Amino acid sequence: MERREEFLKDSVVSSERLAFLDQLLLLEQKGEITFEEIQYEVDTFMFEGHDTTSAGITWVCHLLGNYPEVQKKVFDELETVIGDSHEISYEHLSQLKYCECVIKESLRLYPSVPIFARVLGDDQEVSGHIIPKGTQVLVNPYLIHRDPSHWDNPEEFRPERFLPENCVGRNAFAFVPFSAGSRNCIGQRFALMEEKTLLASIIRNFHIESVKRRDQQEFTSELILRPVGGVHLKMYPRPSKLVF
Repeated sequence: MERREEFLKDSVVSSERLAFLDQLLLLEQKGEITFEEIQYEVDTFMFEGHDTTSAGITWVCHLLGNYPEVQKKVFDELETVIGDSHEISYEHLSQLKYCECVIKESLRLYPSVPIFARVLGDDQEVSGHIIPKGTQVLVNPYLIHRDPSHWDNPEEFRPERFLPENCVGRNAFAFVPFSAGSRNCIGQRFALMEEKTLLASIIRNFHIESVKRRDQQEFTSELILRPVGGVHLKMYPRPSKLVF
C-alpha cells in the first residue's frame, strides 16, 4: 500500500474508475481517513471475499457428495455448456443456470454468514410490539431459510427451488445469504461467479462422494458457518478429463 501511495502522490490521477484501494489512498491523502482505517477496510474485504466463498464451496461439495443425482445434472450441464474447452469463460458461467440453482440452494441450507446485525433507522412495529429507533437487531438467515411458510419441506436439498418459474411469488426477503437492501453484500455477484468457476473445475474433473451424511456432519456458527472437522470427500477422476 505504501508503494501505491507514493505512485499516487507522483501522478496525476483521474477520480473516475479508480480501483478501490486507490480511492482509499486518495482519501487518506486528503486527511479524510487514516492509514489504519484503510488497513481495516482491506482486512474486511479480504475476509469477506475469502472465508465466505471457501465455506460456501465446501458446503456445495458436501451436498453434491450426498446427492449423486444432483451431481450428475451439474456434470451434464457442464458438458453441454463448456464441453471440451480448457478455459471457462464469462459467457460459460452466465449459461450455468442449474449450477447457480445448486449454489443458491446450498446457501439456503448453509448460509456462509448465519447471522448479521442491523441498527434500526426508525421505529418498527413487529407483531404488535414497537422496536425503537437505534435498536440493534440480529437477523438469522439460517432460520429464515428454513421457515416453512416460505419453503416447502425446508430441510430437503432441492436446487429446482431456484428455477425462475419456482421463484414467482416468493418473498424477496425469504432468501438473504448476502443480506438485503441498501447494505447488502456488494460482492455477491462476484462470489457467485467464483463459486461457479470452482464448482465447474471440480465437477468437470472429479466425481465426488461425501464421507459423512448430512445428518452426521456437525457445524459451528461463528462469524462463518463452518463444518466441524472440515468436510471429508472421496474424489474419483473422471475418464479422459482433467481440464483445469
